[in-house]
Amino acid sequence: MTLKTSLLALSLATLPALPAYAAVVPEGTQLADIQQLVRGNGSEPASLDPHKVEGVPEANVLRDLFEALVNSGPNGEVVPGVAERWETDDNLVYLFHLRKDARWSNGDAVTAADFEYAFKRAVDPNTASPYSWYLEKATIVNATEVVNGDKPASELGVKALDEHTLQITLASPVPYFVSMLSHTSTYPVHRATVEKYGDEWTRVGNMVSNGAYQLKNWVVNERIELKRNPHYWNNNATVVEEVTFLPIASQNAEMNRFLSGELDMTYEIPLEHFKRLQASHPDAIRVGGYVGTYYYVFNTRKPPFDDARVRNALSYAIDRDIIAHKVMGQGEIPAYTLAPEVVDGFTPPALDWAGWSQQQRDEKARELIEAAGYGKSNPLRFELLYNTNDNHRKVAVAIASMWKKHLGVEVELVNQEWKTYLDTKTQGNFDVARAGWIADYNEASSMLDLMQSGHGNNDGKYSSPAFDKLMSASRLATDESARNDLYAQAEEILAVDMPIAPVYQYVKARLVQPTVGGYPDNPLDNLYSKDMYIKAK
Repeated sequence: MTLKTSLLALSLATLPALPAYAAVVPEGTQLADIQQLVRGNGSEPASLDPHKVEGVPEANVLRDLFEALVNSGPNGEVVPGVAERWETDDNLVYLFHLRKDARWSNGDAVTAADFEYAFKRAVDPNTASPYSWYLEKATIVNATEVVNGDKPASELGVKALDEHTLQITLASPVPYFVSMLSHTSTYPVHRATVEKYGDEWTRVGNMVSNGAYQLKNWVVNERIELKRNPHYWNNNATVVEEVTFLPIASQNAEMNRFLSGELDMTYEIPLEHFKRLQASHPDAIRVGGYVGTYYYVFNTRKPPFDDARVRNALSYAIDRDIIAHKVMGQGEIPAYTLAPEVVDGFTPPALDWAGWSQQQRDEKARELIEAAGYGKSNPLRFELLYNTNDNHRKVAVAIASMWKKHLGVEVELVNQEWKTYLDTKTQGNFDVARAGWIADYNEASSMLDLMQSGHGNNDGKYSSPAFDKLMSASRLATDESARNDLYAQAEEILAVDMPIAPVYQYVKARLVQPTVGGYPDNPLDNLYSKDMYIKAK
């Protein structure tokens, strides 16, 4: 039984203080004199404001700068963060008891009022948080009304009872609620700093944070440097002194910098070099399960993608075996559902089309595309959007070729830098777009919620009352088996409507120097630099 599972099982009792996770250096390990960790981070973060971000590159940095009520342990389990323990009698009202030695980087005490302010800031329409929906999905009382502007943020069901006790009240019982609270949208922010500097509060010299590290230097498109926060409550257990994040979009450039010794960890691995690196640097290759799915999203409000026949045809014509095993080839698994098989407690339904041969799928795809009025004599033409990345380009080229060969589709590939790509997708200015979703917590709802009407990251604007009803019902199902049945039914609806085309289930493959100790195989890829250390060569 994982710690996460045991926490849910003990939800009717007051939990004792639990041990927090930190760097654990085995006895006899010789540490390097310089404790500096250099991490590849893929792209330049769009922001370092926890309530204004939505991507992985941002979360990687923020996880070091801030600390939530709980953290994600090395196996994806829930471990204490600022809250040393919590309790609930009914999965509706949760009490979090904050540790008294938690401090901000300026020495101020971290209090329950800081979390109350942060939660309310996250749902306030004036903040314009792209993740305000997250607190809605947690069913925090009045979250939806606040997000929609119908009630003031002051009425959100989050309240500081005293300096070290935070009460969060839900409208519906959510047994996995605590596991949702390691996400960036639930991070506290220092109110006096935010109010003093406004949008400039995240700049070097202005930012006050409560994590194991504080912001030292930020050169846009070059590097972000962090240094240890001496006021962090568990600073004595931190080993790494400084952390540097490098926004290297090219996997080949990142690989070369790793091989030259400039990087301790890469963000990804170039697909074409993976097998060679397995042979030449087997001790540096790290591949693990990853709770996420790579998919293409259709703009369902834009003809002809408002036609399910077109969406199904394009999805069927993707040879997922080729993409997963030949184009990617790092252990990825062909995907036919949005929620991957590795999600805790989830068993995917047996979908009819997933059992067909690729030849059968291609034949059905041609039948559907012709019924919709397209074919080789009248080709469907559209743009395929993806963010600048070598691996995304390779997948896009391969899939466009499949569509051309089997359906006569003419695709124009459009790539944009990360921040522009996010804006374009959010605004709905696309035909079909590359997308990926990594679970915010290890539960199927973290994936399937994405397709609910009005979801903040439902960029294709898919809407199904039947799907929404199932997802709403899942929140009331405290029995895991009953919840899984509802999730399976929801996946069956997606398989018919096909608002997205699942392509493959992620694995997380990167290069990690053998000198890096404490690297966890976290299924959510929630890596905390404070838990690692550098060994002497």
